[in-house]
Parts: sequence; structure tokens; C-alpha cells
Amino acid sequence: MAFLELRNVSKGYGGPPVLENINLTLERGEFVAIVGYSGSGKTTLLSLIAGLQRPDTGTVRLNDLEVTAPGPDRGVVFQNYSLLPWLTVYENIALAVEEAFPNHSPAARRQHVEKYIALVNLSPARDKLPRQLSGGMRQRVSVARALALDPQILLLDEPLSALDALTRATLQDEIERIWSTDQKTVVLITNDVDEALLLADRIIPLTTGPGAALGEPVSVGLARPRDRKALNHDPEFKRLRALVTSQLLGYGARRRCTVRTKLTLPDILPEDLDAPRTNRRRPLRPHEIKREEITVST
Repeated sequence: MAFLELRNVSKGYGGPPVLENINLTLERGEFVAIVGYSGSGKTTLLSLIAGLQRPDTGTVRLNDLEVTAPGPDRGVVFQNYSLLPWLTVYENIALAVEEAFPNHSPAARRQHVEKYIALVNLSPARDKLPRQLSGGMRQRVSVARALALDPQILLLDEPLSALDALTRATLQDEIERIWSTDQKTVVLITNDVDEALLLADRIIPLTTGPGAALGEPVSVGLARPRDRKALNHDPEFKRLRALVTSQLLGYGARRRCTVRTKLTLPDILPEDLDAPRTNRRRPLRPHEIKREEITVST
């Protein structure tokens, strides 16, 4: 039995469906990356798994239970950090822990929070407010808060896309290290093929919308831990990158296909803007034009 299963899932917002007939299965402890163009429906797919939205058709099941609402068994890391600006690093994480573990003693909750602050290497910044942190540090707080809930599955919605290249590389290594330590099931939403190859066990391309569907999955058999410098010279890494990229480019080419249609121009003669304003006539339709003969004596 699959740990996470989406069966015949479709979702729209009043018009054509954004996602159509999505079928996906994940095993426990698997790291899967969903890659696709911006606007293809990646965040909608993650929101359905998180229970933030309900599918129009089909079902989402986690550990054989249908997902109908958000819950602490699904930890979500958003692209924009979503930290409360008036709370410190410790307090942002503690707030989530108090909601998830109300029966724990204050000492146990405090120890739990400190554990996950240390896990993302933020112990020296535990008492700082979000405005006092860099973008990368804020995202680490967001990751720690999600992990502190001890979720069954971790959902990452392009968590590194707003960061500079060096910070992004550092946090990619952090996510790899944390995943190796906890072995959580992870779904990563990204538009970066190299990032997906660096982190994931399996990459699933998402076709372009409307009516986006999941493409052919690509298994990533690269040995762990993965060193980005070594990967750049690895023939298998190059082959997988070319395979995933060609799939995405194929979807993009179909999206940019040329559509020819016949345009019917309005049946109206435009106003003569060259005439003086006092003598300017209004726009006329051809049936309103009257033809007259004038005889001029010379």
C-alpha cells in the first residue's frame, strides 16, 4: 500500500481545470521532486496534498486516510517564509509545537524546540526577530518549524527560489542533511532541474496547463551524499539532466503552438480625425451611408 496516493485528482477555479486526472503514489521515506514551468499548477498540487484545498474530483490519501483538511501530519514550507514578525526564532517554532503537542510538559516542549533550532544551525540566533535575519536564515526557521511538528510528510513549495545562489546552495545541503537524518517523506516543488537532481530520489515533470498532468517519472540513482562539484562531471547526472530538460522543453513547445483563426472586423467606418472638430462626423456603419446626386450649374 502506497504511503501517499493521489487518484484521478482534478482541480479548477471556475474555468478550465488547472490539474486534470493526476495519479501519483509515494512510498514512505521517499524524496520526490515535482518540476515544471511557473503557472503549471505545482503549488495547487502541493496545496491538495497539504489539505489546504479540496480536489474537484478524485481523492488524496495519506497513510490510507483521506486528506480533507490541513493537519500536523503534513509540514509545509512556503516560498515566503510565513513567519510572525513580532515573534523570535524560538517563539515562532514554539507556537507551532504548543499547538501540535498540547499534552507535553513545558520542559519537554522547550527541549523539542531547541532540538530543531539546533538541527538547522540557528542556536546563536534563537532570540532574534525575523527582520534581524537574512533570507536564508528565515527559510531555515520555516524548515525547523515544519520539522518540529514531526510530520509524516514534508511539503516544500519552492522554498529556495527567492534566495541568492550561494544561500540557495547552502540550504540545499541543509535539506539533504536533514532528510538523511530524519528520513521524512518529502515532496519538493521546484522549477530547477539541477536542484531536483541534487536532492530527489525521483523526478516527476508536470505538463503545462490548463489541464496539466504528471509526465513520465525519472528515477535518480545517483549515490548519496551528492557533491554538486562532482556531479557536474558525472555522465549519469548529465544524462538525467538532458532527459528531464527535454521533457520540459517538449511541454513548453506544445504550449507555444501557433493558433490561426479568422478575425471578423467590426462593420463600421471610423471617425475622420483629420477633419476639423466642428465638422467631424461620428463613426458610421455602411448601411447608414446615404448616396446623393448633386447637379452643379457652371
